[in-house]
Amino acid sequence: MSTLSRVFVIGGTGAQGMPIIRALVADNRYSVRFLSRDPGSRRAKELLALDNVSVQEGSFADEAVLREGFRGCDAAFVNIDGFNTGEKTEMYWAMRSYEMALEEGVKFFVYGNLDYGLKKSGYDSRFRTGHYDGKGRVGEWILSQNRVNGDRMGAALFTTGPYIEMVISTGTPMAPTVEDGVVTWRVPLGAGAVAHVALEDCGFYVRWLFDHPERANGMDLEVAIGQIRYADLAAAFEKVTGRPARYIDTDLDTYWREGPLSRAADAPAGYNADPNDKGTMNIRDNFTGFWNLWKYEVIKRDYDLLDEIHPNRIKTAEEWLRREDRLGRELGKGGLWERVQPENRTPILKIGEDRRTGKL
Repeated sequence: MSTLSRVFVIGGTGAQGMPIIRALVADNRYSVRFLSRDPGSRRAKELLALDNVSVQEGSFADEAVLREGFRGCDAAFVNIDGFNTGEKTEMYWAMRSYEMALEEGVKFFVYGNLDYGLKKSGYDSRFRTGHYDGKGRVGEWILSQNRVNGDRMGAALFTTGPYIEMVISTGTPMAPTVEDGVVTWRVPLGAGAVAHVALEDCGFYVRWLFDHPERANGMDLEVAIGQIRYADLAAAFEKVTGRPARYIDTDLDTYWREGPLSRAADAPAGYNADPNDKGTMNIRDNFTGFWNLWKYEVIKRDYDLLDEIHPNRIKTAEEWLRREDRLGRELGKGGLWERVQPENRTPILKIGEDRRTGKL
């Protein structure tokens, strides 16, 4: 193996993929080839400005493109955008990606995963969340394949959750409003808690998986900042900014009538999915299950393990808010109070930037 270990990345221009690529190439230990349908996009150009980064033009829904991407690479990170494909198509291409990576000689494969919430709930359909369950099924399949193929190509899962950046962004299930000068989160969470993830930490964790393949092989690394209750989130926002904030528990009917996703409630959860396919979930059904997962605290994490792997990880909402407030000011974006104003809010998710127009 050369000095640089080459990693093929699918999902590199997404919210999670960009900090992961930055972490991989930070010290010249790895080089990255990432897949992009549009190498001229803002996000692709930002990545190409980094040392040891190149682009493979094309779609993950193209076997020839995928084979070319995997060929000559030692490792792979695959995080297919389920909001592009829909649940069923994502499962197919994620599984084919594993198979082709194995065939093309990749030595270590990391899959960008989400919790198999339906299974973790005991197969209770109140918790059915297509964009979670689709990834979770594939993740379990990859680990089962790894028990047979692990000596030929190691594999690990990187299981995340809602990015904490989504609580101050636009176009997310928990986008806030500003009502009479009060930052307000109106979501159907009850007294539950969300295992939010900090994007900066994602880069560290995935780098750790590639740096420690012997330990990581067969691992499902489930990450989060902590179990964050939104009353605590609002209190932390007030403490950091000195501005009023609140959490208002909202019933599902009101959320779907007035909430941040209400206008798109009947659209397919994957914008390229067939709305006439009875296996396609709409946004309402998908995110009803999503909120139930957090309201009833189906999903938990092993924070002792995360402290061992990443002792300097972000551990509280207040810590993240303070960091984000400082960074925003340093970058000329303003503090958190300015950034949550409707006219200043920007999308953190690629789907928001693409305006649901990307193709497979």
